[in-house]
Amino acid sequence: MVNNTDFPWLKNYPSLVPKTINPDFYPNLLALIDESFQSHGSCSAFKCLGISLTFKQVDDYSKRIAVHFKKIGLKKGDRVGVMLPNVMQNPISIIAILRAGLVVVNINPLYSSRELKHQLVDSGATAIVILENFLPTLAVVLKEVNVKNIVVTRVGDLLGVKGFGINLALKFLKRVQSYKKFSSPNISLQSLKKVLLSNQYSVYETPQLKSCDIAFLQYTGGTTGVAKGAILTHKNIIANCLQVEAWLMPAFYAENDSLFKKENSSEQEKDGRGVIVCALPLYHIFALTGCMFLGMRVNMTNLLVPNPRDFAGFVKLLSREKFDIFPGVNTLFQALINQPDFDKISFSNLKITLSGAMPLNRSLAEQWQKQTGCPIIEGYGLSETSPAVAVVPVNAKSFQDNVGLPISSTQVAIIDDNETVQNYNQIGQIVIKGPQVMTGYWKNSVETKNAFTKSGFFKSGDLGFINENGFVKIVDRIKDLIIVSGFNVYPNEVEEVVCRHPNVKECAVVGIPNEQSGEIVKLFVVSGSDKLTRQEIFTLCKKNLAAYKCPKVIVFVSNLPKSNVGKILKRELRSSI
Repeated sequence: MVNNTDFPWLKNYPSLVPKTINPDFYPNLLALIDESFQSHGSCSAFKCLGISLTFKQVDDYSKRIAVHFKKIGLKKGDRVGVMLPNVMQNPISIIAILRAGLVVVNINPLYSSRELKHQLVDSGATAIVILENFLPTLAVVLKEVNVKNIVVTRVGDLLGVKGFGINLALKFLKRVQSYKKFSSPNISLQSLKKVLLSNQYSVYETPQLKSCDIAFLQYTGGTTGVAKGAILTHKNIIANCLQVEAWLMPAFYAENDSLFKKENSSEQEKDGRGVIVCALPLYHIFALTGCMFLGMRVNMTNLLVPNPRDFAGFVKLLSREKFDIFPGVNTLFQALINQPDFDKISFSNLKITLSGAMPLNRSLAEQWQKQTGCPIIEGYGLSETSPAVAVVPVNAKSFQDNVGLPISSTQVAIIDDNETVQNYNQIGQIVIKGPQVMTGYWKNSVETKNAFTKSGFFKSGDLGFINENGFVKIVDRIKDLIIVSGFNVYPNEVEEVVCRHPNVKECAVVGIPNEQSGEIVKLFVVSGSDKLTRQEIFTLCKKNLAAYKCPKVIVFVSNLPKSNVGKILKRELRSSI
């Protein structure tokens, strides 16, 4: 019988990986951040569109923005939205918000106004840092949210002369409207460049923060499809950053094939310890912890990719760079391999390819390893766990067909519906306990209570099992969650939007397999009018949903299969595919 004190995975940890980490190593994230700036200030922290910023420069910029937040009256614990792609301003703004003692609310830049409104209202955000391109989305809901302070930036604002050209191109070729055209009563709107300039000589004061203070509201979906804010404390993020670092130790410090150790310490100080490809969006918890904070902790450069969907451009970028760690998702790796110039990329420095957020396909993993010489290491995590829970050992030589072992200081168990712990190889719900697990959902005591077992384990909502050696295997999802290119799509949310159409009587959404994105959204509609068209539904969804949530297949049906109590039987819809 597997019980909470029986941890078979520990005997299979690679050498150098500790069984536990100290989540109290830093009193708060500011201590981790400051140590990074002080220890390797002259090294490259972030690189984007050919321009690099050192840790020292990031230190300076983030302090100036933090001072701005204080000047406009934001107080400890206030929430600030960040709606940016992977440009320099994104990590700098996140650091600045934390340095002001505030809470970061990461926002998907692809969100529609409806989605943005929910997140801003639910979090109670009073300020936002936003790319100029997305101001029209915010403008639609500005009168319905509590945002009173806006810091707006352009893509090229921190890219010097090159950035000036990029901003001009966006203005005249992409028709991006100037932020100066957006105004609203009682709203303070400042450009990031002006904020940096006006606070050039201001004195920054470090706030008093505890490890239990909230650092991030990381929004995720639930059984109802309504996005909930997972409360991630400073301690949660610190713990998971140290856990990921500990797990990667065999690659970091292998005796004969060291990724980062250099004989000359001054050389290390100059060049840093390598490069992480940050193509995953920083609003996603995978990139936030596994790229940004890991890079700061171990002195690595984050190579920011603003638009990884431009796969041809992405391949060109990679062909010009040397990189050591490549986190990604199954669909991203597949798309890159399919590019004609993929073979022009040098993978001579690549030691770790890490896949998460969605299932890893065996054929893709084998093809990637054949072409790059580097196996893909699969991991498992959730927004509520900051995110890493289990990861395949980095010394694995090939595809493992599981998500690895629970990482340091992490307990994983399998339970049935009565919360009884299951035997090895018995399928049940995966539950997790560790210092990286959230404290609860923001202002949602009911969902928080439902999310934990009586013994304090977080209920993942995923079905799986643990074998005798401690390896975790994901079998299926308990809920009807659909994962499109690593991003969660909750059927109820899509259904709610579709049902707004006056000619839709009822509808149901399921996910169907897709080679490119893992899954796509399929919509079944019972129409109340012969005049209702697929195009009308597409248009409605496009207006109210991010593109990846929109149904790619729409089927009109006369009725939906239902149980005796009227519940739609989605399993029958899936079986009809």
